[in-house]
Amino acid sequence: MRPGIGQIVIERPTLEEASRAVKNGISRHKTVILAGNCRVDYEGRASSKLEPGERIALIKPDGSVLIHRPRDYPPVNWQPPGSLFRTSLSEDGLHVRAFRKKEREVLDVTFNEISLLAVLDLKDAGDFYLYASEKDMQEAILVEPSLLEAGFKPITSERPVDPGFIDIIGVDRDNVLTIVEIKRKPATKDAVLQLQKYMDAYASDSSRKVRGILVAPELARGAQKMLATLGLEFKPLSPQRCAEVLKRKREKSLTDFFK
Repeated sequence: MRPGIGQIVIERPTLEEASRAVKNGISRHKTVILAGNCRVDYEGRASSKLEPGERIALIKPDGSVLIHRPRDYPPVNWQPPGSLFRTSLSEDGLHVRAFRKKEREVLDVTFNEISLLAVLDLKDAGDFYLYASEKDMQEAILVEPSLLEAGFKPITSERPVDPGFIDIIGVDRDNVLTIVEIKRKPATKDAVLQLQKYMDAYASDSSRKVRGILVAPELARGAQKMLATLGLEFKPLSPQRCAEVLKRKREKSLTDFFK
């Protein structure tokens, strides 16, 4: 990408050059990227110190800050959107401080050497669509059982039976044993028959009443009639909805990690 008007890309800038560019970029709500040797100090609900090393600092127009090491995908330090900034020079180097006044948090990133600086005017109005595999859909139901129905409690997953593996076994709000078969695409008559085979295999080993629920975004032609004939149930659930649940879980885990 070539820098456009008002955008800057500098290799090995002086700290003075970097200070001016960073101040200007932040004040104009640009995306600022710094790559170089830095240390990171955090004070807030906890405290941390990251010794000097070569890292990437990413400052976004929404006021969020992320510090990335050359390895791993999560940031080693970060501040959420809405941070306030102060940039200054000292004998130690270039300080970029991100404040959250209400929470009394300060992230202080000090660069003593910068190999690359970029101030970019990035435009992104594209929609983002989440998708999930059947395994992801299974995990989402285990994480948030109400996706299936209120009161559902998973007991186990991937239970081996003679025809294969049952995706999820649990009990409903009335303590009725429930077998769940998951499909990420429209469920066909073959999927209904697969669920029925699991029901038959489980019924042969148990005298309990058992429900069978087929989970999928929708039913293919003929599947609804077969479900009704066999006394099985259908729960519409999209892979996108499951992906959103898992995304929230990962974001919460990341947030909890940095608390």
